[in-house]
Amino acid sequence: MDFMNSQESLTTVDWILRSIVSFVFLLLAAKLMGQRSISQLRFLDFIIALTLGNILAHPLSDEKLGLKGSMTTTLVLIFLYVAATWLSLKWPLFRRYLDPPPIKLIKNGQIQFHNLSIARISIDYLFSELRKEKVEDIQKVSLAIWEPGGNISVFMNPLYQPLTPAEMKFETQPFNLTMPIIVEGKINMSLLKEIGKDPIWLKKMIGPTYAEISDVILATVDENENVRVYSLLESNLN
Repeated sequence: MDFMNSQESLTTVDWILRSIVSFVFLLLAAKLMGQRSISQLRFLDFIIALTLGNILAHPLSDEKLGLKGSMTTTLVLIFLYVAATWLSLKWPLFRRYLDPPPIKLIKNGQIQFHNLSIARISIDYLFSELRKEKVEDIQKVSLAIWEPGGNISVFMNPLYQPLTPAEMKFETQPFNLTMPIIVEGKINMSLLKEIGKDPIWLKKMIGPTYAEISDVILATVDENENVRVYSLLESNLN
């Protein structure tokens, strides 16, 4: 475990071991911090990500810095992150500091210029985000909100929203989710078990066209237990 400590020089093996330990440690750290920390970064998430990156980067490039101290510091920061997240759920004032309320940027087709300054975004950036939402005319926007996570939520005026089948009183097919059950010749056994079937049933659904499951590059199954198969042969022909 000498590679964990500060040394005058490290061998190639020591550098490799440091990299492996740091990588595994970061995987565990991210798991401890939860899904939110790896989704869209908010204020607290950004601070933690920036700090952890600097703490663990230096021992991976400087042999005179020990890895043990960096890992200890990281664990303390993870504890503080989890504690701060918990406090934000219990203490409204702290929550408002970490996750400030959304800011209205557009209301009934009118830009709220004062709020643009509060959100610290430019008009060009606002229009760029509107283009991403396929909005060609700002007058059609009923409400646009700057969210704490840094994205803009856009709500169109009902007059310009597309009609839905429910509004037109059209009959539609029920929602039917399709999932891959064979990928590159390997069966997704957990999915097969979830739908209450076995490999014998799957082989029967594939049909006589495919002698072996290993010949199938992709097969999908929907909620009605309909199986659609894509073969390696078809892929090569295309």
